[in-house]
Amino acid sequence: MSELQPVRGTHDLLPDEMRRYRRVAETARRAAECFGFQEMATPIFEFSEVFKRTLGDTSDIVTKEMYTFTDRGGETITLRPEGTASVARALISGGLAQHLPLKYFYSGPMFRYERPQKGRMRQFHQTGIELLGVKEPLGDVEVIATGAEFLRRIGAWDRSQLEINTLGDNESRQNYRKVLVDYLSGHREKLSEDSVSRLERNPLRILDSKDHGDQAIVANAPVYTDYLNETSRDFFGKVKAGLDALGIKYVVNPRLVRGLDYYSHTCFEVTCEELGAQKTILAGGRYDGLIPMMGGPETPGVGWASGIERCAMLLQETPEARAPIALVPMGERAEAAALKIAGALRQLDFAVDLGFSGNMKSRMKRANKIAAKVAVILGDNELDQNVATVKNLMSGEQSAIGLDSLADALESYR
Repeated sequence: MSELQPVRGTHDLLPDEMRRYRRVAETARRAAECFGFQEMATPIFEFSEVFKRTLGDTSDIVTKEMYTFTDRGGETITLRPEGTASVARALISGGLAQHLPLKYFYSGPMFRYERPQKGRMRQFHQTGIELLGVKEPLGDVEVIATGAEFLRRIGAWDRSQLEINTLGDNESRQNYRKVLVDYLSGHREKLSEDSVSRLERNPLRILDSKDHGDQAIVANAPVYTDYLNETSRDFFGKVKAGLDALGIKYVVNPRLVRGLDYYSHTCFEVTCEELGAQKTILAGGRYDGLIPMMGGPETPGVGWASGIERCAMLLQETPEARAPIALVPMGERAEAAALKIAGALRQLDFAVDLGFSGNMKSRMKRANKIAAKVAVILGDNELDQNVATVKNLMSGEQSAIGLDSLADALESYR
């Protein structure tokens, strides 16, 4: 029998790494709350149509990366590769359009079948926000500001760069699409097979191509922003003015795009060069066409998603584990008393580690191993006097404390 291993592209979150994960996720949630976003969660799998309809039949995610299977009822199910489509589906199926505007925060696992490497896994985790029902540029500014505040709180903002661009409205998109198709058609024989298939159906997807030959062609393609109408230019100008007013630094990258048709106006990415090839730590944009595409009402939307694993790599230190109180009972009588004492302390929100077996030396060794700062020692002598011996494991000082006042004496170790 072969040795059991985790599935390729997945990994265990053991305590040290889990604390980094929790720091990122909890920081994102708290930052989002400061901007009025409320936490919600969607199922980790959906009917496949949710993603096929929104991500497009020509996208790499749909054609190469989705984990799709047929369940016992014959339904085609997909593990979610991203969060926005699921949130949009929740708005439609839950009849939530009457409650607009809505501000949602989410966090959880996503799944894509791709080549595992540093910062890219097959099961990965994201936090994200979605602002639904706001068509004004101020919505884009607020969403970007939320991301900036989150990254500032984890110490990554000053080491990163925000790039923004505009995709304009539908009229601008159609103007650019025609120019882009004319340009790419002149290089058709040099395009990759995937890009040739996208040339007629969704040419903007070619701008996202990872093929080096395609990238060389795209580098000289017409620039999107040269084909914006006045309405689109005004919208983007207000977004930039809002970011300037908040002191949020950015770089306009005219090559930054989103290939799917439901995106419009603002798109943005935050990158950190410290991470190498997988350097994008937060990305998003406006998707006014998404919910109508899914069969819902006309509903503007804008949001972002951030990779927890990548952000965790940027934490400058691993958060410390909560130091427990080591409860050290010696003898059966003390063990019975220790159970009650541990229960009472835990109800007061103390972290308590109860030694299960061993002599005094081995139990104290465990107390040091779990990084306890204080040990509460119970034996027959202590119980006869209705006290416990409280030992500070950092200074070595110890004293007898009455059991009735034990919680008060331990307050500084809570």
